[in-house]
Amino acid sequence: MLETRLIRSFVHVAEELHFGRAAQRLHIAQPALSRQIAQLEERLGVLLLERTQRAVTLTAAGAAFLERAYRILADIDKAADEVKRVVAGEVGQLAIGFIHSSTYGIAPQLLRRFRDAYPSVRLDLYEMTIQEQLEALAERRIDIGLLRPPIADPLLDHAVLEEQDFLLAVPGSHPLGGRDRVSIAELSQESFILFSQRNSPLFYGRIVTMCERGGFVPRLVQNATQIHTVVGLVSANMGVAIVPSVARNLHMPNVRFLVFEEAFDPVSVGIAWRRDARAPVLGAFIDMSRRGYAPLHLSKGTTGDDRLT
Repeated sequence: MLETRLIRSFVHVAEELHFGRAAQRLHIAQPALSRQIAQLEERLGVLLLERTQRAVTLTAAGAAFLERAYRILADIDKAADEVKRVVAGEVGQLAIGFIHSSTYGIAPQLLRRFRDAYPSVRLDLYEMTIQEQLEALAERRIDIGLLRPPIADPLLDHAVLEEQDFLLAVPGSHPLGGRDRVSIAELSQESFILFSQRNSPLFYGRIVTMCERGGFVPRLVQNATQIHTVVGLVSANMGVAIVPSVARNLHMPNVRFLVFEEAFDPVSVGIAWRRDARAPVLGAFIDMSRRGYAPLHLSKGTTGDDRLT
């Protein structure tokens, strides 16, 4: 077995063609360097250097071995650098699940910043509902999920990256369209476009609770699952809707957003990952997410069973 130390010593002698100067470069004594070269030649079974009192020259075998030695040492240095980059989370692969609404919220910013900082990391992106993400995390099909807490699974950690207030979306021609604020009680006679109770129970439950606080049950005219669909139906004069503030980023025509006078609990967007995950590249993504969005809350195994598409 050839030691890297012997190969490096040979390269120094071959470059200097002088044992004294090579020993100085290696910071070792000349006799020790001579023994190393002799040991290398013995292991290879060939003469690498012709030595005389006046000169040191490469043999044909030495010249061939020098070329290969350069490649060997370069590969070793490259391997060492790659290992360090893996440990630092700078290379690797990351499978990320995300909810649709994050694509017009924080997801583009977060992904862009991560790719700029870690261009050698391969990102595999999968649009999933929250429930699908939780199942994929449990089965290790994704490494991290971009979703809406709370998270009930005790095997998962999560960090809240952003909180979004609820707003009222109305058509531009609606009588409330010229206002900036509204009380929930004023909406008792309105026709509502509601998120699906089956596919978006978190939004549905929060919105119904808000309306009940205003003293009424919302009158349903249309169900929808995605935020952009709900706002699109508002734009089409189908009714009004209560939506998270990220809906403003859609810039849908003929839609006005009003702030509620009451203080309602916001909804969150965050990341979730397995507590037993140890991949450095995952740690790098989590750290960047935290730094970039100053998490409002970090939790392990929080209770709660709301799920959102």
